[in-house]
Amino acid sequence: MKALQNMTSVELAKLHVERLAAIEAASEPVHTIPSEYPSGYHVAAHRHSRAQFVYARTGVVMVSSRQGRWMVPPEHALWIPAGLDHSVDMLGEVTMLSAYISSDALVALPEAIRVVGLTDLARALIIEAVSPSGDLKGSRRQRLVVALLLEEISRLPDRSLGLPIPGDARLAGLCRAFLANPTARLLIDDWAEQLNMSRRAFTRAFRRETGISLSTWRQQAALFTALPRLAAGQPVTTVAFDLGYESVAAFTTMFKRMLGAPPRAYFRVAEPN
Repeated sequence: MKALQNMTSVELAKLHVERLAAIEAASEPVHTIPSEYPSGYHVAAHRHSRAQFVYARTGVVMVSSRQGRWMVPPEHALWIPAGLDHSVDMLGEVTMLSAYISSDALVALPEAIRVVGLTDLARALIIEAVSPSGDLKGSRRQRLVVALLLEEISRLPDRSLGLPIPGDARLAGLCRAFLANPTARLLIDDWAEQLNMSRRAFTRAFRRETGISLSTWRQQAALFTALPRLAAGQPVTTVAFDLGYESVAAFTTMFKRMLGAPPRAYFRVAEPN
């Protein structure tokens, strides 16, 4: 990571372009790349012809596309289908292990972007598969590791760490406005009234468009807003109250329920006042 801290944004962008070229030129069914990024680094929108399975070994990765946002905290991984335009933001110093998978490597590639929880086996396999050790590349052991990794990917459990944006323009407008100014006090009736819909019709439409309830969506939106601020070192107290939570405990409970651990398990942040 120290070497990256000495690289300029131009040098990092050039390195990313070189990696994209290597992915497109790769002939093997699964092409692996280890990478590190400094905190706050932004990878501009891009796409690749292979699906990407990415494990954030340290730090938190935020991926954005027209369909929504997805975050990949430690001990999770993200499946990005081939051809999807997406940008990436690094929250904290990120160590990323990626496997780029050709369309003929798996019988049925997932078509949707998804966050998954890692099993101990999957974690060990992705670390071994992306090992930079030159003597492993192309070896029988490497091929066996990759083959088992592909089998394990399809078995990994989904995690609700995505923030889908509705396709309906009116609902999408409300969601984007909320993301610009999130609050814990969002009421279903307020949004339904703005769209001249009954509460029942609105809740059905929102779930149909996003696959989740507005309450769940609001909590995930708050989490997506909180993570970059916590990564930047802002106190939990400040973030919690800015998001409209009545107490730090209430915010921490939500955070732990969504990510499985309190904020300090992910970032070094200041103690609440």
